[in-house]
Amino acid sequence: MAEFQQVHSTTTAATEVATTYDPKPSLQYASTVALQMAAIGTVVSATQNALGSHSRGAFGVFTRTGSTIGIFGAMGFAFALTEAAVANQREKDDSLNGVAGGCAAGFLGGIRKRSLPGALAACAILGTAVGVFDYGGRKIAGTAGEETQEERRRKFFKQPPPSLYSSAEPTDSE
Repeated sequence: MAEFQQVHSTTTAATEVATTYDPKPSLQYASTVALQMAAIGTVVSATQNALGSHSRGAFGVFTRTGSTIGIFGAMGFAFALTEAAVANQREKDDSLNGVAGGCAAGFLGGIRKRSLPGALAACAILGTAVGVFDYGGRKIAGTAGEETQEERRRKFFKQPPPSLYSSAEPTDSE
């Protein structure tokens, strides 16, 4: 009986450790994501500038299509701040946090077009997309087939066919 209680208390302690929530630093996380998204926005703005015909030259990245940089950064900040704030409030790290963050970022993207129905639609679409991604394990390929590199290599390359004579044992008639 003492062994059962000791094992049970160890399991309970391990469960308590697994269920504790570690709060996210909201502003630090949001600032980091905003800078990363602004960098992506700069690449998109440069692509828009390169593909468009205008007379503004290289500074068109900032003057003509520079709002792309700002909206990407703002959407990244809104996503990360909302996701972290909801996670800290609920004290859970699950897919609903991503849904709230995606909705906030999508709503901001829709407001850029000055359309409330567009903002609500973008909120629903981006929130759903991020929620499904988070619910699926935060991997595009999924987690069902976790295998080592050696197992992937064996599956990729052809295997020699089994020999006809190796598995057959000699019979008495031979």
